[in-house]
Amino acid sequence: MDSTAEIAVTVDIDTLQSLLRGELSAVETYTQAIKKFDDSEVIGDLQDLRAEHDKAVRKLRDHVVRFGGTPTDDSGAWGTFAQAVTGVAKAMGPATALAALRRGEEHGIGVYEEALDRETLPPECEQLIRAELLPACRTHVTQLDALIKHVDG
Repeated sequence: MDSTAEIAVTVDIDTLQSLLRGELSAVETYTQAIKKFDDSEVIGDLQDLRAEHDKAVRKLRDHVVRFGGTPTDDSGAWGTFAQAVTGVAKAMGPATALAALRRGEEHGIGVYEEALDRETLPPECEQLIRAELLPACRTHVTQLDALIKHVDG
């Protein structure tokens, strides 16, 4: 294997690890947000969104392993930041907490789009992003918009 191919594999694993950290952060953020609500309908919807991010974590972990990496279990700085944002948002009200989650989803969309633009991921990873992960984040934005309207009543 020449050095160019080795670099490409390293970049692929790094990108996959970064995407995995983002999804771990999303799971953590939804977990924190769920604790902030009393409305069982909102809680149920947020649990569903968290479950979809948890599913993304499992799929990305599988891809990291498939391409020779050891999956991270740490969301890193994103997790700490996400918890802080969720805590601050709660102090400002439920709609603000949901808006913070929405911004997180929009950030995730941007990260996935950037990963695709780099064109360094294996085709099966790109397919996972295009067919499942990116559409899920876009759907989450719409669902969070509906929840924001619900809590604003």
